[in-house]
Amino acid sequence: MRTMYRRIRDLREDHDLNQTQVATMLGMSQTGYSKYETGENDLPTDVLIRLARFYGTSIDYLLGQTDEPARYPAPDDKKRTD
Repeated sequence: MRTMYRRIRDLREDHDLNQTQVATMLGMSQTGYSKYETGENDLPTDVLIRLARFYGTSIDYLLGQTDEPARYPAPDDKKRTD
C-alpha cells in the first residue's frame, strides 16, 4: 500500500501541483487530501477513479499493481454485441 501513497504524491509533484490544488479539484480540504498522501486515511474508490482520470493513468498503477502508468483503452461501444 505504501506504493499507492508515494505514487499519488509523485504524480502531483510531477504535474507541478500542490496539495491544495488537487484537493480543490476533488472538492475537499487540503488537510483531508494530505491524509490520503500520508496513508492516514484510505482512498475511497471514487477518489481513486478521479485521480486516475485526472493524471491520465490507471487505477492499477495508482495501487501499485503495475509499473505501467498508461491507462487501459476505453471499451469501444461500436464493437459491443449485446
